[in-house]
Parts: sequence; structure tokens; C-alpha cells
Amino acid sequence: MDQDSHCTAERELLEAVSRITTSSTTSPSDEEENQPKAEILCQVRKENPEKDDMQDSSATLSPNSSMTTKELQEYWRNEKSRCKQIKLLFEIPSTRIVEHHLSKYVMYKIIILQTGSFDSNKSVIERRYSDFERLHRNLLEEFSEEMEDVTFPKKTLTGNFTEEIINERKLAFKDYLRLLYSMKYIRRSKKFIDFLTRPELQEAYGCLRGGQYTKALEILLEVIGLQERLTRGNPVSVVPTLCAIVVCHKDLENPASAFEYGEKALSRLCVHTSHRYYIPLLETMITLAYELGKDFLSLQEKLEEWKTKKDPIRVFTLKELAVREYVK
Repeated sequence: MDQDSHCTAERELLEAVSRITTSSTTSPSDEEENQPKAEILCQVRKENPEKDDMQDSSATLSPNSSMTTKELQEYWRNEKSRCKQIKLLFEIPSTRIVEHHLSKYVMYKIIILQTGSFDSNKSVIERRYSDFERLHRNLLEEFSEEMEDVTFPKKTLTGNFTEEIINERKLAFKDYLRLLYSMKYIRRSKKFIDFLTRPELQEAYGCLRGGQYTKALEILLEVIGLQERLTRGNPVSVVPTLCAIVVCHKDLENPASAFEYGEKALSRLCVHTSHRYYIPLLETMITLAYELGKDFLSLQEKLEEWKTKKDPIRVFTLKELAVREYVK
């Protein structure tokens, strides 16, 4: 391609980017308003696959970009790969029979890992038949139409502890979770996410309230990775867990680690300053920054800015908020 043709092609690409940027006047749906920009772009791609490259560039590029055509194409490819949805795989490799007082039940070990690459941060949880049964009942109440073709293994009067029945249920529950996760509205639902994370979070917060910070931190660090993968469309939902980790690290006198997780939590609240955790987190971060010799003036400015815009109200400390989570 000669130089004039190359320049013409590049100019046409940039003009197309400009047209997309200036012509996007359609109001987003309620669901899109609650999604991060990357997820919205991914949704647009599915609806208009022929506009993938142009949609990518409209997020940050201007018509005056000095990129070459090759660089633009590479940029679009990178942006597209960043938007790919994380897909999870569910495996149930083993079980164990638990006898507790007068009850006896089977615990199913569930391994949750990311597909497409080696996952060193896989999550491992255990659930019993009644947990699955409760999930199914709750989902039927909210998603009756989506669940009409989803089968659930029925409980038998006898033989529940035979190897044959247990193996059948292992396969059935694996397929059941895979099918639920394949349905967008179900995998994003609080009921599905609670099934996979709530028991561990309840245990962790119980340890936190009892002053067992090391044990609480151990559980929270195991849960947070899975929580983040399950709630990519709603990053604010993991703020309480991140803040609980901050509290644990702070009480264990690990200020650097506490500050690190505090920054992660603050980044999710940058446009949610009315969130109940925002001010307690800011106050804690100011204390940590001062202790670590970091810049705390910018944090102090944010705090003062918030106070000038809001009426003075009683604000709990970060620890007070954390101990109130998952109280039955």
C-alpha cells in the first residue's frame, strides 16, 4: 500500500471513531447504568459484532490520535481481550459423610476455577444436599420462567448414602451449577452468589466479632477472589469484604496490607460517595497513611469535601460496620 493510500485508510478509521463518539446519544437501560463500561461495551459487541473495533476505540481515542492504522488495530484487539467475560468451571471431585449428633448427611466438595488458563486461585467450598435444595427453591421463586427446564435431583427415602446415589448426585450437582451459571440473570443474582459465598462469609465475620482476626482473615482472603469473579458487574458489592480485610490487617498490626486493601475498596467507591462504608474507610485510610508516611492530605481533602456537601450525621467506624455484617 503506498503512503497516500495508507494515510487515507488511517483517516477513514479515525473519522469513523469520531462519528461513533459523537453519535452515541441513546440513553442506556437501567441495567446498563449499573454495569461497568467494559461490560456495556461487551454487550454492544454481541449485538453489533461488525462494530467491535470501532466501539473499542470510542472509549478513549480522539479523532486527533497520532496512532498508525496498525497501532489502532492492535489497540482495539487489546481492548477487546480485556472485555472478555471470566468464565467459571465447577467440579465436584469428592464427598464426605458427616454424622453430627442425631443427623447424618453428605458434604459435596465444590472446586470453582477459571477456564481458559491455569488458575492458581481456585476456590474450594463444601455444600450439602439441603443447601442445593434451598438454592433451587429460592431461585424458583424469582426465576420461575428461566428455571422451568432445570431439573433437580430428588431426595430418596432410602439409599442416600450409597456410593451409587452419591456419585449420581455429584454429576447432577456439577451439571446443575454449570447450567445455572450459564444463565446471565441467575449467575448475577444475590441468591446464587450467596449460595457460593455466604456460609464462609458468615464464619469469617463470626471470627472477626470474636476477635479471631487471623482466622477471619484467612477465610476472607479465600472468599474475596471468588466474590470478585462472581460480581464483576457490581464491583461495589465486594466493598464490605475488602473493608473487613482492612480491619483484620489493622488489628493484626499489618498497616501496609491494610492500606493496600483499603485502596482497592476506595477505588470501587470513587463514584459511590454516599455508600455507608465511604467515610469510615476514608477515616481509616487517613490514619493508615499517616502511620505509613504516605500522602494523607488528598484523602483528608476528600473527607472535608464530603462533609461540606452532606449534613453532619453519626458515622460508624470501619470496625463497627464490619462487626455488624452477617449478624443473624
